[in-house]
Amino acid sequence: MPGSEFRFELRVCRWAERNWPPPDPGSCQVEDGGTSDGAGGAGGSGTDSGPPVVVGRQLGTQYRRWDTVVVECDPEGLRERARFGADALDSDLLHVVRDAPAEWTWYREALPEPDYPWRYVREAVHRAADRRVLETRRDGNRIEIRRRWPYPDWVRRVVAVENKPDLDASAARSLRPQLEHDVAMGLADEAWVATESVGGVEPVLLENLPVEAGILAVDPAEGDPEVSVEWYPGSLAVGDPGTRILDRPAGGDHDRSAARFEYVDPAEKAEKRLAIAERAYGRGWRSYADSMRPDCRHFRLRPEGTALLPWCAAKARGQTAAECSGSCPEFEPEPPAWRSRGPPIQGGPGRLQRRILRRRRRRRRPGLSEE
Repeated sequence: MPGSEFRFELRVCRWAERNWPPPDPGSCQVEDGGTSDGAGGAGGSGTDSGPPVVVGRQLGTQYRRWDTVVVECDPEGLRERARFGADALDSDLLHVVRDAPAEWTWYREALPEPDYPWRYVREAVHRAADRRVLETRRDGNRIEIRRRWPYPDWVRRVVAVENKPDLDASAARSLRPQLEHDVAMGLADEAWVATESVGGVEPVLLENLPVEAGILAVDPAEGDPEVSVEWYPGSLAVGDPGTRILDRPAGGDHDRSAARFEYVDPAEKAEKRLAIAERAYGRGWRSYADSMRPDCRHFRLRPEGTALLPWCAAKARGQTAAECSGSCPEFEPEPPAWRSRGPPIQGGPGRLQRRILRRRRRRRRPGLSEE
């Protein structure tokens, strides 16, 4: 079915949000029913034993993008992070709020020397003040800063999941270079592959993937997925220098070209990990509605187990975010009468569905008030 990989990705995100960490090898874990999408424990995890988690999708760096990112959080740190608001802090803002002093100090003396012009730091200072996560004042021609709160150490681990519902031998071979990049770089603590499976994954497919990558088998049946572990991953060396693979030989008897790579400092990796965690915190995985058209009269949020997934009534199926756009031939704006059923500021069903998804996203981050 078109869009099945997209829906599979959303189902994996929902499962991870409620059931992380994965079950023991050989066992199956089923989500508890009776809870609507986005509900659950205040810590963001659906299990009593696991850490609170924040789940995002389509996140990474310019060199590598992951389908699903699971950020395991420190409970108290996650609550303290909520002081800085629901939106993500980008790398420039992190440079400011993490190093802001407890006492008034000229910003160029308070912050570490950047590897870019100071004028961009000054812009970040003003943006942080506008978002009320930093205090500023003028001393003559100088801008002094003081932190409002210390930025917490809220990220414990970052886990990457690659989603391949139809994992066959060809897909496994194509996926191998990406997973080898993850292992060599060591940006995530663990790397997983999630695939649809009934009765387990064929051993020959496991041989085509790096031994350090874990395998999750997801039952393709409708509703809340049952997930079992086919192979547990190894812990990646996030605290060591990473190796970024830039190019590698294509192979063959006549290919004598050399691989190209570069080393990445652990401090740079730590900054990238935190930036990815911040984007996951701000966007979550329900942000697909920001690139789709809930204002179309055919757009629906259809329950599937405890999840709410996008559905097109005109096509009678789910669709990808790329399909669901203003260029879709089936797109029809909501009739004006739909938008006038309640107070005009509330809008029609499209706005309501966006609000539902935003509320559920916020419930995964303790300390944030309801919208």
